[in-house]
Amino acid sequence: MELTVAITGASGTVYAYRTLQLLVASGVVKTINLIMSGVAPTVAQVETGANIREPNAEKINEWLGLEKDSKIVRFWRLDNLAAKPASGSNKQAGMIIVPCSMGTLGAIASGAGTNLIHRAADVTLKENRKLVIVPRETPYNAIHLENMLKLSRVGATILPASPGFYHRPQTIDELVSHLCFRILDQFDIPHSRKTQWTGEEVRESEQ
Repeated sequence: MELTVAITGASGTVYAYRTLQLLVASGVVKTINLIMSGVAPTVAQVETGANIREPNAEKINEWLGLEKDSKIVRFWRLDNLAAKPASGSNKQAGMIIVPCSMGTLGAIASGAGTNLIHRAADVTLKENRKLVIVPRETPYNAIHLENMLKLSRVGATILPASPGFYHRPQTIDELVSHLCFRILDQFDIPHSRKTQWTGEEVRESEQ
């Protein structure tokens, strides 16, 4: 399977980091086309301490804990509109934007994209492939909601960064993983099932 993953400048880089790790470890994803907005490396540094300013393939592999010469994640510059994800003739399963800023959301919804993230998302929609958008903003204003509705109506999946708690998470990592598992579910990519709802009743003594 081949996927495109875009990271924008919204807060929530940890969701992108964990999603990429899970995709790499899944055994079914062979190629990940990675695109980062101009602000994304700065947000990553602020939130996680990651040193990926002026990102390139070697820095990305180091960030994800991969071998220096690993080819599973292919990094594409934001201004490279000749990149593989920019063309519908490049067969792939779809695209994930995690986290997705409201600026990126609006550009895609308007169809007036100016960079590779916008173009790749537009291509995903026009080719009827799965586009999963993970917005990380609160509260949403009416413009944000209207843009989400517009994209949902044309086939995108809006998957807000809102993790569940029914699996009784004990750590932030467990919360993050729960949401990332839901992202992988959109593509039927295997992962740990420990956060999956079982349907079992909770005894009164456990409440």
